[in-house]
Amino acid sequence: MSIPETRKGGLAVMRVLNLYFTATGNTEKIAKQIEKTLHEQGHEVDSVKVGPDTSEPDILAYDLIFSGSGVYHWLPGKPMQTLWGKLVEKYFREGEIKPASPRRQGRKAVVYCSYGGVHTGINEAVPAVKHMAQLFDHLGYEVIGEWYFVGEYHGKLQPHSTNGRMGNIVGRPNEADLREVAEKVVGILRV
Repeated sequence: MSIPETRKGGLAVMRVLNLYFTATGNTEKIAKQIEKTLHEQGHEVDSVKVGPDTSEPDILAYDLIFSGSGVYHWLPGKPMQTLWGKLVEKYFREGEIKPASPRRQGRKAVVYCSYGGVHTGINEAVPAVKHMAQLFDHLGYEVIGEWYFVGEYHGKLQPHSTNGRMGNIVGRPNEADLREVAEKVVGILRV
């Protein structure tokens, strides 16, 4: 399946999906920065906030996919896990997931998370990102980025924002984190 290139000012414009789950708003800050940066760079972007009733997006219709979630017990949020299960089932049924996962030319994905890491730091987040990345790898997308951003705790877990392994993470992701997000997006677009 080939996606026709769109031209804007002589430059190729990619069709981008920004798919994310957020329970506290931390991952949404990152997702909105990704969307803003992509628009500033002249790319079309469809942002989808995953919830319990999110319909299955046509992953294969996109050149580049950003997918993110907060981390909950070392995995992405339940709505993201549910959506991933549906997508894996769908693409197996349609024959799009093949043995040896052959690469789809020009298709790339970036997987990211926000995490607090109160107990063991970033190690708590790695399994969530690897879990999300597997869908894209199985579909033949090249996973070109795995990003981890610190996010503060909310509600009854708020005290962990100052007493965990990460130190004081109140207000994260903050402006510096969001600048880093924008820089990473621009860097990915140059690849």
